[in-house]
Amino acid sequence: MRARVRLWQAGLLFLLVAGWEVSVRAGWVDAFFFSKPSDIAARVWEWFSTGEIYGHLWITLWETMLAFLIGTVLGVVLGLWLALVPTASAVLDPLIKAMNSIPRMILAPIFTLWFGLGVASKVALGVTLVFFVAFFNTYQGIKEVNPVVLANARMLGASGRQLLRHVYLPSAASWIFSSLRTSIGFAVIGAVVGEYLGSARGLGYLISQAEGVFDTTGVFAGMVVLAVFVVLLDWVVSRVEARLLVWRPTPGQEGGTL
Repeated sequence: MRARVRLWQAGLLFLLVAGWEVSVRAGWVDAFFFSKPSDIAARVWEWFSTGEIYGHLWITLWETMLAFLIGTVLGVVLGLWLALVPTASAVLDPLIKAMNSIPRMILAPIFTLWFGLGVASKVALGVTLVFFVAFFNTYQGIKEVNPVVLANARMLGASGRQLLRHVYLPSAASWIFSSLRTSIGFAVIGAVVGEYLGSARGLGYLISQAEGVFDTTGVFAGMVVLAVFVVLLDWVVSRVEARLLVWRPTPGQEGGTL
């Protein structure tokens, strides 16, 4: 089944790329605005063969991982605290919702002003994107704890630390890990948008420079590299999730065998 899905995916990708290439070569689509997949592939190959792109990839990866780790840790910790302390949740709820409503694009220039054009401003922007995803998923995961299981654990004399370790965290684990798949994408967005708005290195910088000279091939090449970059990071997170949540039943196992 998996091989068949991969075959369909490869076939669909081939048709889209081939149709794009034919459309540009036939003059149905203006090459100035869309370039050609063959030219884009040649540009990507040039970047990697000359080593030009590796420094940019490293900077973007470093910013992404810092934003991902800091935002996730802050979101999980605060989500746990507010879910377990209703008074604090009631007090801070309006503030958190107000902060989440602020468009991140507005914050990007402010972070650049505060932290400069270096890594810190990109990490700060990424943290604001990752934090709320991790926070709301953790908070909801704790709230979804089975009350019967919780009552039984308390009746057996479980302490607060034991409840957290054996009841709350296992219940919220699926919610937290599901947020990580989304968070890694948001961390990349924060890094690349920050680089695009003001930086001297990174994938966002490459795309910005190509756009500044109307180099459509360079813009699309940067987008292709960025897309592959995100897919690889998502694959790594999915592997970690599968390894850590090995106890979780698969969709076909929940109801048992008939």
